[in-house]
Amino acid sequence: MVTRLAWVSARQAHGHDEDEPLALPALRRAGIAVDVVVWDDPTVRWADYDRAVLRSTWDYPQRLRQFLTWLEAVEQVTDLRNPLPMLRWSLDKHYLADLDRAGVPVTRTTFVEPGHRPHLPAGDFVVKPAVGAGSRHVATYGPAQHNEAYAHVRRLHAAGTSVLVQPRLTSVADDGEWPLVFFTGRYSHAANKRVALPRTDPVDDLFVPETSTPHVADPEQIAAAQEAVDVVTEWFGVPLYARVDLVRDDHGRPSVLELELVEPSLFLPQTTPDALDRLVAALQAD
Repeated sequence: MVTRLAWVSARQAHGHDEDEPLALPALRRAGIAVDVVVWDDPTVRWADYDRAVLRSTWDYPQRLRQFLTWLEAVEQVTDLRNPLPMLRWSLDKHYLADLDRAGVPVTRTTFVEPGHRPHLPAGDFVVKPAVGAGSRHVATYGPAQHNEAYAHVRRLHAAGTSVLVQPRLTSVADDGEWPLVFFTGRYSHAANKRVALPRTDPVDDLFVPETSTPHVADPEQIAAAQEAVDVVTEWFGVPLYARVDLVRDDHGRPSVLELELVEPSLFLPQTTPDALDRLVAALQAD
């Protein structure tokens, strides 16, 4: 039984996690002693907690080696969620290729490894790092901006990361994205998210501002997202939490843009109180 919980964050994320004001009081009402702790704080005694849950560790892409070392150490002394093998796989968006091979509908993605020059799409497209969070270092480009895109790719390669190039789907501009949230492998709720990605000028802030509203997912969206979560469950076990970000492809079908298993925002302000109850039950469960 979980009675003491570490809600793991980052120093720069303080005050920015919109899930915290709802989740923390609910956990405490359920009898769980919960502390918001910073992942790289050397004074934290991780063994004092029954469970450590990654929530807003949004600075890990810039300190990946240190973050992985920390995960390995914490996993030795408490119940880390999600579990370490699942986290390692989910930290790098090459997982999209794995999902594609498993038959999950994913957004068409080209992976550009360091030392390689990308073949850029004819229309609008997005350049992003393979290891990233909060849309940091992401930008969009058009047909007349290939030189700027090549420069962006070179900067990311120089920083040691692989690069993803994805088409900028028309549906994203018109409809946004749909994050679908799962607790213990089951669909809980959804939201609609619109991200104002910069044009040719990648943002260096901790995260890019978003506008989010409630959304009732349709059966086709739930089925596509569940397919991704079921693959994760088959490979790594049931995730305590998962968020599947869907878009509509050029044929109007839902496809996976990202699968968030490390520190996904859960869009609690955009849903009903029963979703909060499901989160608390998941965090309490053995």
